[in-house]
Amino acid sequence: MKITSAEFVTSAFERKHWVTGGLPEIAFLGRSNVGKSSLINSLLHRKGLARTSNTPGRTQSINFFLINGGFYFVDLPGYGFARVSKTKKADWGRMAEEYLANRLELSLSVQLVDTRHDPTELDHQLNEWLVFNGKDHLVVATKVDKLSNNELQKRIQVVRSAFGDSEVIAYSSNSGRGREELLERIRSASEKQRDFS
Repeated sequence: MKITSAEFVTSAFERKHWVTGGLPEIAFLGRSNVGKSSLINSLLHRKGLARTSNTPGRTQSINFFLINGGFYFVDLPGYGFARVSKTKKADWGRMAEEYLANRLELSLSVQLVDTRHDPTELDHQLNEWLVFNGKDHLVVATKVDKLSNNELQKRIQVVRSAFGDSEVIAYSSNSGRGREELLERIRSASEKQRDFS
């Protein structure tokens, strides 16, 4: 799939601010600082469209990006580790869960995990929720360029073992590894959603 256009549409802090129009949506999920914004930028070949930061918890809203005029990328707040109050963390969690549970336009959930580290309890909880609720999803193992080939093979096996019921794609925002595979999966999911709507 070729990306011909990508534009930021809105940041939603409440359900009433979610976009309307019924287009398919691809949601990006993962813990704080796992590389969601970097992955979105690399998929789109746009450096600053999704704001990146070394500070966990930068994304505090649900951000909608219109892609090729036909579907949305949806960047959800990261979970865990962010230096914010427990109340704020709870708000983010509620906002993300409300979106995932109720959004009819959601056609694919892309869960990011850092290949270099074992999946956290929150990673497992999210994955189990996606599986239990029958959400079309896959796991993207990020930052694979930071490992040697031997290390990478071992770490990918750890990720596959942790999420046995989920498809796993190895991805590098720097080299572009996994980009075409992920874009093809996104294309397929968004077209299937259109067929059902």
